[in-house]
Amino acid sequence: MQLPNLLKPGFFQQKYQWIVDPIGFMENAVQQYPDIFSTKLISPKKSLIFVHHPQGIQEILTNDRKKFATTSKINAVWEPLFGTHSVIMLDGDRHRKRRQLLMPCFHGERMRAYGQLICDITDKIFSQLPTNKVFSAAELMREISLQVILQAIFGLYEGDRYEKIIHQLGLMLDLFHSPITASFLLLPFLQKDLGYWSPWGKFLRYREEVDKLLYAEIAQRRENLDPGRTDILSLLMSAQDEEGNGMTDKELRDELLTLLLAGHENTATVMSWAFYWSHYLPEVKEKLLQELHSLGSNPDPVSISKLPYLSAFCNETLRIYPVAMLNFSREVQEPVELMGNKLYPGTEVVGCIYLLHQREDLYPQPKEFKPERFLQRQFSPYEFLAFGGGTRRCVGDALAMFEIKLVLATVLLNYHLTLADNKPEIPQRRAVTLAPANGVRMILVDG
Repeated sequence: MQLPNLLKPGFFQQKYQWIVDPIGFMENAVQQYPDIFSTKLISPKKSLIFVHHPQGIQEILTNDRKKFATTSKINAVWEPLFGTHSVIMLDGDRHRKRRQLLMPCFHGERMRAYGQLICDITDKIFSQLPTNKVFSAAELMREISLQVILQAIFGLYEGDRYEKIIHQLGLMLDLFHSPITASFLLLPFLQKDLGYWSPWGKFLRYREEVDKLLYAEIAQRRENLDPGRTDILSLLMSAQDEEGNGMTDKELRDELLTLLLAGHENTATVMSWAFYWSHYLPEVKEKLLQELHSLGSNPDPVSISKLPYLSAFCNETLRIYPVAMLNFSREVQEPVELMGNKLYPGTEVVGCIYLLHQREDLYPQPKEFKPERFLQRQFSPYEFLAFGGGTRRCVGDALAMFEIKLVLATVLLNYHLTLADNKPEIPQRRAVTLAPANGVRMILVDG
């Protein structure tokens, strides 16, 4: 089979650059092939086709499960983190049924109940921050986001288990903070337990400790079922699928770990970028403050979430450096033509979110941070994919966006921050995502 626009050099060079410098890898490729190209990122004998044209992405997403399908073997890179029973790992009808169980937890009145919780956690953490000292916005956002997740998802507000989960998750995630350590997730042959001091050995032991805490919480909750509780764990434990079946302990564990890791880490990264852009560009911060002040004193969370410029600002933050660089890859199920290229069963294709968001024809001057572009134009689900698309769109997207807006608004209205220096923040691989390389160093200023 002739592959469309196959990149050179071969597997090892491509894999190395993809791990160490994914943006450089993608931007070098798009200079040669502006719409679609093939890589050897999977193995020397198996190709992965990158698609970054809206028409091609639409073809993939609207034919999900038919011509193109996501299978559990494609998502194998996530298994060490999320297990085998997470919604991310399921495919076909099992995936559809699990999404149906999860969706009500993240929409409607459930969302409104989280609004004040998010504002209160943000205010509590910032009120304890020392003034005139440099801090990492990325670390602080992870702390806020994790507390939001623990309280909204678990209904845990304090106590020994609460503190232990925070500590162990931090240890586990920090193992993959750099491109080099991220290679342990991306290269399965490195996943060897060589004892406690080996990187993978540490990860397995940290994960084991997290598992103990999660299973203990699940067991305690099953013994003391409270129909009045509205946290997501309680809702999932009482939920049933179309056949009347509830979730097993293993299924709950995998789903909870997915929500904990993907939910808090990705949201925290977006919030870090939001604080960077709102303070790196003073005119943007001023427009945000003017809009927030238009709501009067003590605005309610729902009113904040509906502000147009704030929404445009968050969308632009998600556009310019999307946390997820790629959609979940799909496998061709039957012979199909994609953008003039014939593809055959077994071929893997992926929508490249980063390159899509950098298209000059969609986003003029794409390297410039311009929230106004989202006020001037409505982008289709195949032109703006901050939370993925199709049947694999992020199940918690509404909660994530709600949290990002409320955390930023709470801080802008009540605290005065400055960047520790005015050097441009650059994106760097953190596990399988893009995060600020220097963590967005900031200072809380008196007054």
